[in-house]
Amino acid sequence: MVTNLSAQYSVLCDWITEIRDQTTQQDSLRFRHNLERIAEVAAYEISKRLAYTDGQVTTPLGTAAGKTLTAQPVLATILRAGIPMLSGLGRIFDQAGQAFVGAYRKHRPDGSFEIHLDYVSCPPLEGQILILADPMLATGASLVKALHALHGQGTPAEIHVVAAIAATPGIETLQTAYPKASLWAGDVDPVLNDRGYIIPGLGDAGDLAYGPKTSG
Repeated sequence: MVTNLSAQYSVLCDWITEIRDQTTQQDSLRFRHNLERIAEVAAYEISKRLAYTDGQVTTPLGTAAGKTLTAQPVLATILRAGIPMLSGLGRIFDQAGQAFVGAYRKHRPDGSFEIHLDYVSCPPLEGQILILADPMLATGASLVKALHALHGQGTPAEIHVVAAIAATPGIETLQTAYPKASLWAGDVDPVLNDRGYIIPGLGDAGDLAYGPKTSG
């Protein structure tokens, strides 16, 4: 299932517009903050599809019926660009375990690239709900490789992917590799350029959030 969170107008559309705008992008703090808020909205929408357990809570004046999440999800991100979105997810699912994957594009002289994965830290995933944040779902190669690596910690019962901007080719890659995964995108763009960047996209989310890289 693919959910474009911009399909229904809300304040989230403001945040998507700001992260795309090359003038507003000069404020890296605001860029990170907008990524966090986009992830919070996605987490809220995901929460509507999770299981809840009925219970009771004692108030100062009596007893009230209530519902609590049956199980907390495991939150994951691909370093480094996904850190702000992981923070946003964590503010909604504030008791969730967290996982981290180090994956990056290694560019070749001809302009092509391969995905290098060099770090995975993850709690047990068997039977859990996995929510993986990656700001830019471009080709989908790094995302799928990250999901493969996380499966080394067990097979999740559900997979949710949260992206600020997703491109159609990346969506197709995800659906081919994980057809039961749900994607929650701040917006969806149609194409990639010859370097595998989303058009119109917003540029390099990691650089905009944390400054330019010296390599990679």
